[in-house]
Amino acid sequence: MPDSQGPHRDPRQNPAWRAAQQWQQRARQPQGNGLLNSLKMLLAWLLFGTLMVVAMVFGLIFMLLGWALMPLLRRRLKKRMEQMRADQAENVDGGGFQYSETRYRETHTSSGRHHEQQVLEGDYEVKPDEEQKRQ
Repeated sequence: MPDSQGPHRDPRQNPAWRAAQQWQQRARQPQGNGLLNSLKMLLAWLLFGTLMVVAMVFGLIFMLLGWALMPLLRRRLKKRMEQMRADQAENVDGGGFQYSETRYRETHTSSGRHHEQQVLEGDYEVKPDEEQKRQ
């Protein structure tokens, strides 16, 4: 007669329980050459520990170097911003030459006159107002 609680209640039929039992049995088996395995384990821990210490030292050095260079970088960026502000103020005053990449295009109207108009982006044309059409 099958168990009313199902096979998942019987630990002998549970695959996870069987796998855990096998792992326990393997762990309990005496392993030959215990001194060699202990030495390997000690060397692995020492290697891992030294790698961790070296990584911590490098991390600390880079962090301190970054903190030390931050004021220098800030000073350099501050000077650059001051120079940009001075250039902008000079351009507003009209004392300097301002380079502009704006392109101009000549257009001809039906009356034969031409004029330049500034093209910001794309290709478009300014149409005359209704008042200009009447004149």
